[in-house]
Amino acid sequence: MRKRMCLFPGMAVVLLFTILFAAGYTTPAIGNVNTVQAATKKKDISREGKKKLNKKVFRRLFTRGALFKNIPYLIKNISVMLKQKKIHADKLLWRVMSDSGMSLDKEYDMAIAYLEGGSTYFVHDHVKAKQKFTFLHVDYSYAGYSRKLDKNCYLDFDRIFTVSGEVKESFEKIYPECADRTFIFHNLIDRKEIIRKAELPGGFEDTYNGKRILTVGRLTVQKAYETAIDAMKLLKDQGVNVRWYVLGEGELKEQLQQKIDSLGLTGDFILLGAKENPYPYYKQCDIYVHATGYEGKSIAIQEAQILKKPILATDCSGNREQIEQGIDGRLCTLIPESIGDEILWMIEHPKECQSYGEKAEKKVLQSNKGLDEFLNWMK
Repeated sequence: MRKRMCLFPGMAVVLLFTILFAAGYTTPAIGNVNTVQAATKKKDISREGKKKLNKKVFRRLFTRGALFKNIPYLIKNISVMLKQKKIHADKLLWRVMSDSGMSLDKEYDMAIAYLEGGSTYFVHDHVKAKQKFTFLHVDYSYAGYSRKLDKNCYLDFDRIFTVSGEVKESFEKIYPECADRTFIFHNLIDRKEIIRKAELPGGFEDTYNGKRILTVGRLTVQKAYETAIDAMKLLKDQGVNVRWYVLGEGELKEQLQQKIDSLGLTGDFILLGAKENPYPYYKQCDIYVHATGYEGKSIAIQEAQILKKPILATDCSGNREQIEQGIDGRLCTLIPESIGDEILWMIEHPKECQSYGEKAEKKVLQSNKGLDEFLNWMK
C-alpha cells in the first residue's frame, strides 16, 4: 500500500510534465511573479531560447515546493480533464507557477489581478490587501476554467470585472454568488494614438493589387487559423483575386506554414509575424477577418473598428457583442464555406462594407467609457 501511495504522486508529476512539454508550452506571465517572456515582438523565440526557457520553467516548478504541494490538486483536475477528453495544460501550470512566485509580506490598500488564471490565483493566495479586484477576459467555461480549477477563489474578491456582457453572463452561471459584485469593464482603447500610428510609414511591402484581408492575433488553436487557411483555399479555387495576411506569433507557426505550403497557398496566405506597429496594416487592408473559436472581447476587432474597416467575425461569444450582423459588420460560422462565402459577399458589396466601417467606428467610441466607472468603484 505504501509503495502505491508513493508512486501515485510520481505518476502525476510525470503526467504533468508530459502534458506541458509535449505541447511545447512556455511560461505564462503572472502579475508579480518574475517570469520570462516567451517571445519577442519581431520573431519567434529561438530553439536555444526555448531550451533555456523550459529549464527555467522546470526550476520554477520546484520553487517553494510549488509542484509538490499541488499534487493532489493536479491529480484531481487532470482526472476531470481526461474524462472530458480535453487537457488544459496552461490552466494547470497557472496554479503551480503562481505558488512559486515571490512572497509579499506588506499589506496593500488594494490588489488588482489583471488577468484570469495565474494573476488571479497569485493575488488571491499570496497578496495581503484590504480590497481585491480581478479581471476576466474570456468566456469562463469555454476557455476551460472551473470552480475546482480555481479553488473557488472568486468568492473572496470584492470586485470582478468582465470585458463584455457575454463574459459576465458566462461567469455568473458558474459563480451565481458573485453576481452582485461582477461588473462590465470594456477594454480601454487609445483612439487618437491608433489613428496617429496608422499614418506612420509601414504596412504591406508587396505590390499586390487585389483585395487584402488582414487578421491579427496569436497563432494558437483558439484563433482557428487552420479553418481560415481552408477558407482561403476555397476562394483561390474560385479564382477570387484576394490575399490573406496574418500578424502574430505563436506555437502553431511551423504547423500552419506547412499546411499553407501543402495547399499551394504560399503566396496567398502569408504569416508576417508580429509587428511593432500593426496599424498601417489595418489601414491598408480591405477587409478585417476575425475567425475564432471564442473570445472575451477582442481588442483587434476594436482597433479595426477605430480605423473604419469592414469586419467579418465568427458568431461566437464576445464577437457577436461587438458586431451586429448586417449593420456594422458580418458574422459567420466557423467553417471554411461560411467564411469564404461571407468574404466573397463583402468583396462584391463595397458600398455596404464602407457603411459597416463608419457605423463600427461610432460603436467603439460609445463603449470606451470604462475608466470613469472603474474609478467610481474604487471610491
